[in-house]
Amino acid sequence: MAPVDTGPAGAEIIVQSRPVRRPEPGGTEQPDGDDGRARSGLARTFAIINLLASRAPEALGVSAIARDLRIPKAVAHRILKELVTDAFLAFDEGTKQYQLGPGALTVGLAALRTLDVPKTARPYLERLVELSGETATLSIRQGWQRVYVDQVLSPHEVRMSVALGRMYPLHAGSSSKAILAALPDEMIEEFLTQHRHASLTPRTLTSADALRDDITGVRERGYAVSFGERQAGSASVAAAIRSASGDVVGAVSLCGPRERLAEQTLRHGAAVVEAARAVSRDIGYRGPF
Repeated sequence: MAPVDTGPAGAEIIVQSRPVRRPEPGGTEQPDGDDGRARSGLARTFAIINLLASRAPEALGVSAIARDLRIPKAVAHRILKELVTDAFLAFDEGTKQYQLGPGALTVGLAALRTLDVPKTARPYLERLVELSGETATLSIRQGWQRVYVDQVLSPHEVRMSVALGRMYPLHAGSSSKAILAALPDEMIEEFLTQHRHASLTPRTLTSADALRDDITGVRERGYAVSFGERQAGSASVAAAIRSASGDVVGAVSLCGPRERLAEQTLRHGAAVVEAARAVSRDIGYRGPF
């Protein structure tokens, strides 16, 4: 919070002859499709992108990528190099590892805009602002992170706003903690024990024990609370949104200056719970809350 997105191939017909596939440079051709056939270069590119997306925010080296996808290392390296050149991936010179870059975020945000969640949630965000006078936001979960995809600003001169498209880990801020607390226990433990929890402010919860205690409170209340955990001087409350399958897809929040929102925590918490449940029902969720 801050005050206020392949060339055509020709084919030659040869009578009574079978085409011969040449090995990819850097290794023997290996079948890497589910049906045992070698995949095209474009399919391999998508496979690399999908692998990195599924493992985000973890970064992977070329050897791990080639091994997981069963493709030659030289092929993986060539594809990775092209994706880095186009800023679709980011490469860390120190660790020699790759992760999604700003180009992937641009495409991801464009795809999110075609989904029903932002469109469905928008009227509820507007209603939250009318009721509370504070800024309402919508975050969507992206692996072990979440991204702001929409907001409706407070009418107050002194207010909070968020950077749309900005990614945050699932331990910092009320939207992050609301999503984290709504995950299955085994996924929560994986996040707490296998990921580093960086401090964004002096108040950020970084220890597994502190986060476990906070998650217990979130589940009891139905909403998460943050007082300066993601940005100093701010406060927020948030509740998780579930899809028709029951999976956690994001969170709705209210945020504002700490001194103003602190006086209305219970009231605003109840409001975001009601809004998150309404959005969940509208996108097909029929389970218990």
